[in-house]
Amino acid sequence: MKNLQEIEFLIFDLGNVIYDIDYQRTFEKINSRLPEKQHHLIKEFMVSPVHFDLETGKSDEKSFRDGVRNFFSADWEDEWIDDAWNSILVDIPQERLDLLIALKKKYPLYMLSNTNSIHFKVVEETFKKKLPEGTWPELFDHLFLSQEMGLRKPGEEIYREVVSKIGAAPEKCLFFDDLKENLLGANKVGIQTHHIDHPKALINFFQNV
Repeated sequence: MKNLQEIEFLIFDLGNVIYDIDYQRTFEKINSRLPEKQHHLIKEFMVSPVHFDLETGKSDEKSFRDGVRNFFSADWEDEWIDDAWNSILVDIPQERLDLLIALKKKYPLYMLSNTNSIHFKVVEETFKKKLPEGTWPELFDHLFLSQEMGLRKPGEEIYREVVSKIGAAPEKCLFFDDLKENLLGANKVGIQTHHIDHPKALINFFQNV
């Protein structure tokens, strides 16, 4: 574990930091209803305005589903779209939840995630099922969600808003993310960072806490 003497606030990304996700599951489900010559479309969709507008709250769920149908030229049912979209979500390993509960006794905890309302309904239900009763969402001092902030990582503005809301000096914050570009964005505003590059990385970092 690194020296945390100067750190007062811990900020965690959600996907593949706390909650295991697998993009391939969504890719395969979408592609199961597309001819092979269109299988490239799902990766284009992931960086499309249809996706990003949902993540920043610029569009609602109905507009998103209509956007999916239009993007793929497909007449898919709402329920199937949601199921395909949510198949990216795998689970939260219990050891990570136990770690967060232990860290909560020593630090204020924050979540900072590029997410959307369809995914986050499932995320919340998973936390509620796996955490002791009454500890969600109180486990985190604040949830910084792109869909509510109208901003996305790795833009510097989202990190500036986070430290302003926390009321902290950036260098007193430590941010964990699995994507290097998101860490670079945080570094630009002075936040300290740690790259989560494998499933045990978070546990290993705090192994002596």
